Amino acid sequence: MVAVVTAVVLGRGAGTYGRRPYLAAGPAAAAARRPPRAGAPFRAVAAVAGAGAVLLYAWGALCVGFAVMQAEDGGTGSSPMPPCRSGVSPEQAGRVIDYEASLLPPRFRCETTDGGGYDSAEVPGYAGPGAAVLALTAVAGAVAAGWATGRRARASARKAVR
Repeated sequence: MVAVVTAVVLGRGAGTYGRRPYLAAGPAAAAARRPPRAGAPFRAVAAVAGAGAVLLYAWGALCVGFAVMQAEDGGTGSSPMPPCRSGVSPEQAGRVIDYEASLLPPRFRCETTDGGGYDSAEVPGYAGPGAAVLALTAVAGAVAAGWATGRRARASARKAVR
């Protein structure tokens, strides 16, 4: 997906001035319209990917928090722990003795009597890897925007020297 988005952005001429002349209704309108900033599409990709990474990680952390609240809630129906019941057989859920919650990566692990364990279905497994991929995409977009800005600045400096 990252490769497709990058190819589309590069194909549209990211970091360059528009290819079409501005259609303006006079000199004032032409002065009001400026060409796009260098690397603007990359900045947009970085901002959207960064926001997506934050939201996805927050969703995973929220799910972990709710799973811990359910596990700590005592009373009728609290054994086995409710977060450890979903997605497994009743026999396996009956062997749960403890849990381990983690925010990095976001997960809720149910520990069994035989020393093993399994990840609860209450916390989506895609939250950690998805947030990591989106964060790397945001970093790549920011680096590409910086490169495009530097490239335009070098080209402007060369034109000024000539």
